[in-house]
Amino acid sequence: MRRLLLGVLLLGITAGLQAQKMSSNKKAVLASITEHQEELTAISDSIWALAETAFQETGSSRILADYAEKNGFTVKRGVAGIPTAFTATYGSGRPVISILGEYDALPGISQKAQPTKEPLNEGAAGHGCGHNLFGTASLASAIAIKELMEEGKIKGTVKFLGTPAEEKFFGKIWMVREGLWDDVDVNLSWHPSPTTEADVQSTLALVDFKVEFFGQAAHASADPWNGRSASDALELYTTGINYYREHIQPTVRIHYHIQDGGQVVNVVPDYSRIWVRVRDTRREGMMPVYERVQKMA
Repeated sequence: MRRLLLGVLLLGITAGLQAQKMSSNKKAVLASITEHQEELTAISDSIWALAETAFQETGSSRILADYAEKNGFTVKRGVAGIPTAFTATYGSGRPVISILGEYDALPGISQKAQPTKEPLNEGAAGHGCGHNLFGTASLASAIAIKELMEEGKIKGTVKFLGTPAEEKFFGKIWMVREGLWDDVDVNLSWHPSPTTEADVQSTLALVDFKVEFFGQAAHASADPWNGRSASDALELYTTGINYYREHIQPTVRIHYHIQDGGQVVNVVPDYSRIWVRVRDTRREGMMPVYERVQKMA
């Protein structure tokens, strides 16, 4: 299925270009994709099979960085203090165009390359958001641009940014702090989708935080009246969030993950922890919701 997906993606690019009157540069892009198609498909398959989660994408990162290097890019590995982050650059001067490439998998969704649900490795990670395609096709785009520059058809700098840990920890935060976009004029990205379309909307505003509750431990059978359950506090908090959902704008998203709700059933837990995320299309819409869920805690 992963090979089919990349094949469909590449065919979609081809069909889209053929459907319009193509300039010589567009024809060159199409030729580049066709020339590299077999290697790109193998790269996507390899990243699918590795299915490495946030900050653990050692093999996936290496495959992409090695292929960029093989195609004439100057590669810097381990940028921003992240072993699995890298940049691959070609050209000089402006404009500086950066292209994002992600390659991390999600925990617990291992899947065989087939349309029915069946884990490749039970309980292991898998690519549910198509990041095996994301990094691969983004690098294909960077290579096509590089080849146009190499032939003197366009000028400037193309910079592929290997951005790890998107699914969980947002590796780009560290890369932004490192200044890796400071010289960039235009940043391009894409994402696997059932439709082929240009998306010019802003990405979502997001705030990510954790809440800890502290109580008083006690034996749940012999001495529960002397306990103060941190898990009770956590449950009351999630109840408040869930009642609040009726009264927020339809663009808002609130989601959470209970990370610690106690360790054993016969002890009143004195500690609990929840990971919460609030999003909206605009920061102005997100902040009042964030402030309210803080008050709930």
